[in-house]
Amino acid sequence: MRHRWLLSLLVAGLSLAASHTFAIRIHAPASVETARLEARATCSDRFVPHELEHTTMPTALPVGFYDSNGAGLAVNDLNRDGLLDIVLANLAGDNSILWNRGGMEFERASLPSQAPARAAAIIDVDGDGWLDIVFTQQAAAPLFWRNQAGQGFEMQLLSGVSYIGYAMNWLDADHDGDLDLLTGSYDVENEKILGQAAAKSGVIYYENQGAAFRATRIADRSNTLAILTRVNQSGDYEIVIGNDFAVADRYFTFADGAWQQTDPLPVMPHSTMSYDAADLDNDGEPEVFAVDMKPYADDEATLAQWQPVMDMMMGMPHVEGDPQIMENVLYAVDDAGNLTNIAREVQLDGTGWSWSAQFGDLDNDGFQDLYVVNGMISRELFSHLPDNELVEENQVYRNLKGAGFEAQPSWGLNDRASGRGMTLADLDNDGDLDVVVNNLLSPAKLFENRLCAGAALEVDLSWPGQGNGAGIGARLTLHTDRGSFRRDLTALSGYLSGDSSRAHFGFPTDATLERLSIHWNDGMYSEVDDLAADTLVIITRR
Repeated sequence: MRHRWLLSLLVAGLSLAASHTFAIRIHAPASVETARLEARATCSDRFVPHELEHTTMPTALPVGFYDSNGAGLAVNDLNRDGLLDIVLANLAGDNSILWNRGGMEFERASLPSQAPARAAAIIDVDGDGWLDIVFTQQAAAPLFWRNQAGQGFEMQLLSGVSYIGYAMNWLDADHDGDLDLLTGSYDVENEKILGQAAAKSGVIYYENQGAAFRATRIADRSNTLAILTRVNQSGDYEIVIGNDFAVADRYFTFADGAWQQTDPLPVMPHSTMSYDAADLDNDGEPEVFAVDMKPYADDEATLAQWQPVMDMMMGMPHVEGDPQIMENVLYAVDDAGNLTNIAREVQLDGTGWSWSAQFGDLDNDGFQDLYVVNGMISRELFSHLPDNELVEENQVYRNLKGAGFEAQPSWGLNDRASGRGMTLADLDNDGDLDVVVNNLLSPAKLFENRLCAGAALEVDLSWPGQGNGAGIGARLTLHTDRGSFRRDLTALSGYLSGDSSRAHFGFPTDATLERLSIHWNDGMYSEVDDLAADTLVIITRR
């Protein structure tokens, strides 16, 4: 059965008939530059691991709640040299910038921390054309490092940003050309640390007003670990607030200058750790994947490791009609227009004690694959295991051309180092996606892609004079004779993980490239033809 994926239907409760494309396409002129991507290294049909000079440490040992949640990371080009740099958050000790020097060589610089850091983002906060760094913090407001035009970073206040934030995302919700901020607090952690319900908590929308942000609380209570953002077919922003246990996920649409909460879905994870959306079957509409905790194996030894935790979770009170289930959810709308969870059908309902889960075309065949990082260390939950650690393998699933997924342990990505934040990006500019993971109690790792399959096109958007100069929120579609491939530019996805603003398209080597279309966040439209495989295309809007 072929499923049609409609995030606007899932999030906003719209009918199928209400979904429509932009009625008017207004052309936005743009200039185009191209550069050849680097030649690939020797192929091995595997990913090659590299340890990075950063280890996320807890604030105390043995690891307990809520240090067990670890920290995130972000990837983007901080110094405009064409290479993507890495920023890694830390709980105890300095955060890190790993400057990309090419050839998989990185040079570390420290960013002092004021409090344990959680999520990381690399975005242009002040609209000066240079990418800045933002960390959320434990029981505190976000921390801002301003890029001094490539001459270092200076810690500054985000004026008007004062609420506690754990998860965050950046978006131009009001379509005024600059980036607004969304944060969600993790109330169970705040209440433990502060000893009482935190007054400065909840889900907060900060409208960017240039000199300062204006805060609006859109939800009072929050256990937010992930925030999904997307521009729907009508051009409005939709968000999903992914909450951990005791608080259900929440859904909002930005319309008429305000966030409007919509009805909950009939099924959702109980403890949402991660959200991502991608067009998995190349039908033009994104899929939505929400990650919970459930073993990926059901053998006796695995279940014995999990049993005390599962007993505890099952003992929690559940109200009648509770839509939350303790497993992953993959949202689909079937041919009859009914909302369906098909995670079990495609064998993605249990991927482990999962944290960041992200889609990307790892083997350049035109279909986006899935990578999930796993593991847990906690004296409260796993005192029955050595070192209080549930040791699990990360999981990678190959997309079977839109027909489902298949685990691919032969790719060499089944690491066991207790990953938390993770993102996919091309770190060596050779046209394939590498993987960066921020582990807890172990060095961060970069997995270099040596599959050497297919061909690629990579795209950087530039919009000079706008606060949203990288075009976050844009929808890009590469049209070929082998199908059309869609990418949506987001600032963060997965769990606490900042995305690169460089779009990556994989496709078969014998595909003919026809054109690239860009729907900008303000509804304008650009189109580029005369494309070549294995190139980086820089599109500058005029």
